[in-house]
Amino acid sequence: MAAALLVAVLLIAACGLVYELVAGALASYLLGDSITQFSTVIGTYLFAMGIGSWLSRFVVRNVAARFVQIELLVGVVGGFSSALLFLAFSYTDSFRLVLYLLVFIVGSLVGLEIPLLMRLLRDRFDFKDTVSNVLTFDYLGALGASLLFPLVLVPYLGLVRTALLFGLINAAVALWTTYLLAPALRQVWRTRLACLLAMLLLGAGMVWADRLTDTAEANLYADEVVLAKTTPYQRIVVTAWRNDLRLFLNSHLQFSSRDEYRYHEALVHPAMAARPSARRVLILGGGDGLALREVLKYPHVEHVRLVDLDPEVTRLFTRHPELRRLNQGAFDDPRVQVDNADAFPWLDGGSDRYDVALIDFPDPSNFSVGKLYTTAFYRRLLHRLAPDALFVVQSTSPLFARQSYWCVVETIRAVGVNAWPYHVYVPSFGEWGFVMASRGDWTMPEQLPAGLRFLDAQQMPAMFEFPPDMAAVASDVNRLDNQALVQYYEREWSAVTR
Repeated sequence: MAAALLVAVLLIAACGLVYELVAGALASYLLGDSITQFSTVIGTYLFAMGIGSWLSRFVVRNVAARFVQIELLVGVVGGFSSALLFLAFSYTDSFRLVLYLLVFIVGSLVGLEIPLLMRLLRDRFDFKDTVSNVLTFDYLGALGASLLFPLVLVPYLGLVRTALLFGLINAAVALWTTYLLAPALRQVWRTRLACLLAMLLLGAGMVWADRLTDTAEANLYADEVVLAKTTPYQRIVVTAWRNDLRLFLNSHLQFSSRDEYRYHEALVHPAMAARPSARRVLILGGGDGLALREVLKYPHVEHVRLVDLDPEVTRLFTRHPELRRLNQGAFDDPRVQVDNADAFPWLDGGSDRYDVALIDFPDPSNFSVGKLYTTAFYRRLLHRLAPDALFVVQSTSPLFARQSYWCVVETIRAVGVNAWPYHVYVPSFGEWGFVMASRGDWTMPEQLPAGLRFLDAQQMPAMFEFPPDMAAVASDVNRLDNQALVQYYEREWSAVTR
């Protein structure tokens, strides 16, 4: 029986860590700034565990029964935590309050579990063996959960079903311990019935998980959700209304099919048309293939390398009929090579040189993306470019995030290149900014490919003029050790959405 209880410790530890990871991941998906979210969630959870451990001293009688009850509470609250958080984000303005309240409740209950279990084991081991055995299995369970979470659980189950599955495991452990600790329990049949009811409730949640998520997202997005998928990197949602498809990553709009051509023509053609000799093109980000579609309009291009972190994004835009139609089947072109990798280390992994680079990353809403806008990143990029190559960076809105935009400009200039800031109006986003840069010179092209829907050579000069409300402002250079851009971005966009 002692060995069986130690296995229970392993499972309990795995469950507790999974609830913590689910809360941190969901908060970073919905709120951005993954470092802040994970740090505050982990801090709150550990503090709550300490409170739970302290409260365990007041459990004097019926320790076995209290342990089973706590297991059931952890299973139900932790199991439904992800679904509750999705619903709170969609239907209330108190998401952070619900987040930290759930984290605190689950952490306190998990903090109660181990001290009570150690008291149940003390008659079976010496004190020193009890402590070492319990902590060993506790840490092993945490290791297993931390490996399974990104590699198996999130890709195949998603956040809602993952939490519910481990809630089921908690409830199953509670039921199991009613047999292991039967002599110490009163009214065992009532306890077992409660365990079975909890498992039935959590099992129903597993069956209806998609309905729960769809309900939350139906309220979160104005249009019908036609595709939703959670990957190890982000939450992908595609909505549709009439002939308008919209892509959201972690609840942030990436494009609307009604006006995305404005954004992508502005991103690609000022650089590509100015380098008619360009043979090799690098696209970083842009897993939707829309920038790629524009690059392939140049017949002189011989090779395009697209590097995007999330293989699910490139897979969807390669295979899904409606999404594939948007990029005109660009991924099928034999000139295209796709690498699913983090662009930051990828730049150090080869020696190929490119004539044009187009950088289409998400906005720097957190530190993991903010590193892709630092001087360290741009220096790595320059090592992969030909001496006279041009590169273009999407750089958020110079109107709504003015200091953020000019921070990108100053950061690019800080690596010793010439920079040409410009902007366009995209109805879905408002005024949107880009920065083009090179070690050499750039001359405004006089001719663009035929068939563009928005951009023409006559109106291009106006893109490089900034009115007073978007003119340059003082900004720090964005470096790995300060991530000033992320701080600017959070402050400015928070003010816009208030």
